Amino acid sequence: MFLRSTVFLLVLLSPSVLASSPPTSARQEPIRIGVASMITPMDTVKYYQEIIEYIGERIRHPVQMVHRRTYEEMDELLERGEIKIAFICSAPYVKNREKFGVEILVAPKVDGSPMYRSYIIVHNDNPIQSFPELKGRSFAFTDPRSNTGRIYPTYLLETMGSEPARFFGRLLYSYSHNKSIEMVAKKIVDGAAVESLVYEYMRKSGSPYTRQTKIIKRSPPFGIPPVVVVRDIDPVLRGKVKEAFFSMRDSAKGRAILRR
Repeated sequence: MFLRSTVFLLVLLSPSVLASSPPTSARQEPIRIGVASMITPMDTVKYYQEIIEYIGERIRHPVQMVHRRTYEEMDELLERGEIKIAFICSAPYVKNREKFGVEILVAPKVDGSPMYRSYIIVHNDNPIQSFPELKGRSFAFTDPRSNTGRIYPTYLLETMGSEPARFFGRLLYSYSHNKSIEMVAKKIVDGAAVESLVYEYMRKSGSPYTRQTKIIKRSPPFGIPPVVVVRDIDPVLRGKVKEAFFSMRDSAKGRAILRR
């Protein structure tokens, strides 16, 4: 999720010049850009659609957002080549790079940092103050492949000589970081592992759900979720899309989208 004070960093410089792009033709097939987000679909459309439409305008080519509920679904689309560009989580990026060769196109900086964390949260009324105290309690993961929403807390349990099925009394998947936060706030579950980017965005936006929760554990910093491309993407297209992302901070429209 791209938050306030967000800019994009180029991983590789591109020599392409956007001004030389040909006008859009009605016969052009849209470029499908995947979004595997751990926020609810309504928010996904609202925030990512603006970014994707901006990219289409800059490269002068029709674009189409392809949203999937889980990281697994998006990984499969990338592997089959049905999409060439996608917003994905950091853990799927590592696995997909090893398996079929996705590459980072750009990565965001949020509030000046290209890093993010996993937060373990509980309700404010809950006396629990540490992760081990959640033993026997109900807990929400986000996605089976989520770095912050499952992999990190699972790693914590491994360091304690345990595993999720044995440690938690009840375990479920929300498939949305903001849904996990809501479930803790409403006391549907005792705790959850959520992405710091989503939690801090909701907090700054005045969400009542973050006001009703507290963070009891913060992970070390991880590399932020990137935008990736498959290796066989057309190099000219890759350069144009990369430069379009990088130009967002340099235009009034792009900065407005990033602020939102």
